Amino acid sequence: MNTPQEPRVSRKQDVLVDVKHLKKHYPIEKSLFGRTTKVLKAVDDVSFQIVRGETFGLVGESGCGKSTTGRSIIRLHEVTSGEILYDGNDLAHMSERELLPFRKRMQAIFQDPYSSLNPGMTVMQLISEPLEIHGYSNRAERKEIVLQLLSKVGLKSEHAERFPHEFSGGQRQRISIARSLAAKPEFVLCDEPISALDVSVQAQVINMLEDLQGELGLTYLFIAHDLSMVRHISNRIGVMYLGKLVEIAPSDELYTHPGHPYTKALLSAIPIPNPRLVTSRRNLLQGDLASPLEETTGCKFRSRCPFAVGRCAEVEPEMREVSPGHFVACHLND
Repeated sequence: MNTPQEPRVSRKQDVLVDVKHLKKHYPIEKSLFGRTTKVLKAVDDVSFQIVRGETFGLVGESGCGKSTTGRSIIRLHEVTSGEILYDGNDLAHMSERELLPFRKRMQAIFQDPYSSLNPGMTVMQLISEPLEIHGYSNRAERKEIVLQLLSKVGLKSEHAERFPHEFSGGQRQRISIARSLAAKPEFVLCDEPISALDVSVQAQVINMLEDLQGELGLTYLFIAHDLSMVRHISNRIGVMYLGKLVEIAPSDELYTHPGHPYTKALLSAIPIPNPRLVTSRRNLLQGDLASPLEETTGCKFRSRCPFAVGRCAEVEPEMREVSPGHFVACHLND
């Protein structure tokens, strides 16, 4: 029998983000005396690493905890327990004052570009605001940087004096990307940045993100539920289910040799252009989704897994390396 292993990358690789046993729990119910009696385990003991310069994809169904994981890493959420090592510094329990030097190095692109942009500010004001916060006091210098960023994301200088409502969804997301790059970050959380866009615009934004990564040496955590797009942009991919990582693998390896039944079901749901092949490859999940509020033993996926056995209800599967760099948490791989 294999022994449990942490999903670690090669020691030769330069790790920028190292997440160890991250937990984020939300209290749901409290007793009469203020004691927490029920919690929602949005992120439950998650560990992975992101190498400098790579794109790590994080996928799963809505509500699986992937966005909470990403926002916890950049400390938009308080962390229940665990470590978040950013370039060797543990951010997990830093105060806001201690986090300030790292805020400039970590930025985010969110799902809905309209709700993340202040409608009362012009594009010039929106993009220059991070520059003011992080010490660019020269107005002429800020304007020059904003115009350069607009050019990088495919917008024109005359767009700088317009307001967010004057742009299309794709253009607004380009403004959000320019804003996130204003402070010259190293690490960017891409929290479903294309899910609110048309399919044709999605490809343009993905290609632009790849170009910017190559030009600026960025590191991405790319969160999405569209597995076809995640494969295109990601070097490695993690699959989440009810707050836990169930599989981590290089992108091509995950798509050609998925090791977890949940991963196989997700991949089978990707639309394909040939309708004759749909029924033969579709792997619909059966059973009921376990409640994230209930304390469960064993594998959380067992209620929907066609291969579940008695052991799945008794022992929680641990991450095991089934091939170089490919980790799976499933008893089928024991």
